[in-house]
Amino acid sequence: MTGGGDTAAEVLRLMERRGGTLAVAESLTGGLLAAELTAVPGASRSFRGSVTAYATVLKHELLGVDGTLLAERGAVDAQVACQMAEGVRRRLGADWGAATTGVAGPDPQDGRPVGTVFVAVAGPGGFSEVAALLLAGDRTAIRRASVAAVLDLLLEQLQKASE
Repeated sequence: MTGGGDTAAEVLRLMERRGGTLAVAESLTGGLLAAELTAVPGASRSFRGSVTAYATVLKHELLGVDGTLLAERGAVDAQVACQMAEGVRRRLGADWGAATTGVAGPDPQDGRPVGTVFVAVAGPGGFSEVAALLLAGDRTAIRRASVAAVLDLLLEQLQKASE
């Protein structure tokens, strides 16, 4: 996992080169992903915006995540992450969407241990990819590693789409 500012810059460079746009949906990262992207000079050429849907109900109301899925599995779930990514992509009118959901701690959530994270990317034409992670460290480390993981996943998918 590389992550960080270099990866954010590369994601935005590829996005701009392709004439694409990006929107992000965040839960456990609470805006850190959007902050990482907007720290890159010129980000506004490709980055449309973000939704921080920290409360579970907002994942349904703002991002269109299936309410039954949330009731049955909770917010920390691979399918929820995919629906968040697709929902923010549609809601903000972007070509690509990325999402983070998980448990940063200090307590477990929805029966999931601290460090359980799902990151997802949704692209044009309904394409999506999700990664399940079990991260170690304190709350800050888990949140930062989640940002790095979703940026890495997004970069990987953009590179595949360019092939």
